[in-house]
Amino acid sequence: MANTAGIRQRSGELIVRTGNDIGSEAVLERPPPTTVCRTTVGEKRAAKAHTTAFAVVITSYNYRDFVVEAVESALAQSRRPAQVIVVDDGSTDGSDRLLHERYGGDERITLITGVNGGQLSAFQRGVNAADAEVICFLDSDDRWEPEYLAQLGALYDARADVDFVFSDLQLFDQQDRVMRFHHNAVDLGYTAISTYVLTQWYGAPTSALSMRAAWAQQALDLPESFQRIWRLSADNCLVFGCSVLGAHKYYLPTGCVGYRIHGKNGWWSNQSAKIEYTNKMMSSALIRHYAQRIGLGPECIEFSKLEFMTKPRPPWRETKRYVRLVMMRKVSPWRNWERALTVFRRGWKLRG
Repeated sequence: MANTAGIRQRSGELIVRTGNDIGSEAVLERPPPTTVCRTTVGEKRAAKAHTTAFAVVITSYNYRDFVVEAVESALAQSRRPAQVIVVDDGSTDGSDRLLHERYGGDERITLITGVNGGQLSAFQRGVNAADAEVICFLDSDDRWEPEYLAQLGALYDARADVDFVFSDLQLFDQQDRVMRFHHNAVDLGYTAISTYVLTQWYGAPTSALSMRAAWAQQALDLPESFQRIWRLSADNCLVFGCSVLGAHKYYLPTGCVGYRIHGKNGWWSNQSAKIEYTNKMMSSALIRHYAQRIGLGPECIEFSKLEFMTKPRPPWRETKRYVRLVMMRKVSPWRNWERALTVFRRGWKLRG
């Protein structure tokens, strides 16, 4: 296919770039720690004035009835994203035509279309097209309130040490309630051991997830065979991957993420015992894959107390989780009780 302005063919995908050309892929290595040094007043002001750039990745498959509302909610943010990338994963309901008709000439939007490969594949294509510090994911049947990125931005701007932020969800359409991790914001610190040993989920469904670009790249750096396994529920790859690989996580209840409940929800409408069992097994295998990449093994449970110490004000249920972890160590009962008591006392004192 011959190239024309704003359109080019890449790896079997038709990529329509309606904004500035996208840069190279994000570097996988985490940035080195900040060096402590004397700074001038001007330098301090410049550091305080840093504004985090956001890329929004919207993935869509046969959601013609909803996708425009999702895109418009990203464009309506009071803190404008640097990029809005829409990946249509081979829809057959006319979604791709609708997107091209509505946004084909919109410089704010990058449209990517291709054959159907599933959610993981769509995530990978979207992230590879992103050129911003932080990537926020949005399902095409969900929506954001206008202040969502502003709330995320205030945190990312102030906390360079935070790698991954997830929010609460406001269910709408066929249900009306709130899904939340906790009633307050929680600095979760590191979560690798709890995730590896207990298969603990520190995250939320796709539309409430954000992370620094390097972490999205690392979590989605998976063998091609995983694309078939994670055609649905690929947010597991982001949540489990970032935890096990060592991202610093933070829960920020924004009240700005609308999670639509309808008959076509892939995960929500398939919660039978059989599906739950299959998902647990798949998640366990996924966690082991990430752990093998960094050499994490069962002996890591010895460092459970140290991981707990990275949480400034842990919720009480998080304290109980780490007491359980400490008690699972294969040492004398007395040593386990001693360490568990240390965790218990700290958690009781600092409980959020």
